Amino acid sequence: MARLTILLLTFLVAAVAADLPTRKYLNLAALKTMAAAAEAEAQKRNVQVTICIVDESGNLLFLQKADGAGLNTIQFAQKKARYAALYGRPSKAAADQLKNGNMAVLVFPDSFPNQGGVPIQVDGQTIGAIACSGAASEVDEAISLTAVEALLKK
Repeated sequence: MARLTILLLTFLVAAVAADLPTRKYLNLAALKTMAAAAEAEAQKRNVQVTICIVDESGNLLFLQKADGAGLNTIQFAQKKARYAALYGRPSKAAADQLKNGNMAVLVFPDSFPNQGGVPIQVDGQTIGAIACSGAASEVDEAISLTAVEALLKK
C-alpha cells in the first residue's frame, strides 16, 4: 500500500510540474547581442553613452560606461531602465506626463521622467529593459531601441 501511495504521489507531482509555466528571460547571449548593437549605434552616432540592461524586476544585469560618458550617466541609465522594466513602457512616458503638467509622476515609485529607457517585451510580456544615457534624450532612446530590435531579430 505504501508503494502504491508513493507511486501515485510521484505521478501527481510529475503531472503538476508539467503544467508549470515557462517564461522568457535575458540570458548572457541576449545581453551581449543588445550591448553590441547599442555600442555600435552609439559609435555610428558618434556619442559616448552608458548602457544599462535590467531584468523585469529592474535588477541590474549589464552596465557599460563609455570612456567619454559622464559619471552621472551611470545612475541615469539605471533609473531609466528600471522605470521601463517596472512600468512596462518607455521612460519617455514619464517625461511626457511631467511635460503635460502631471507633477504626480515625480512621486511614483522608481519614476524617472527622462527619455532613453525602453522595455524589452516578448509575447506581450516585459522581460527586462535597456536604457542609455549620455547623449540627447531622443538619441539615448534611439540607441536603446536599436538594441531591442537587434535582439528580437535573432
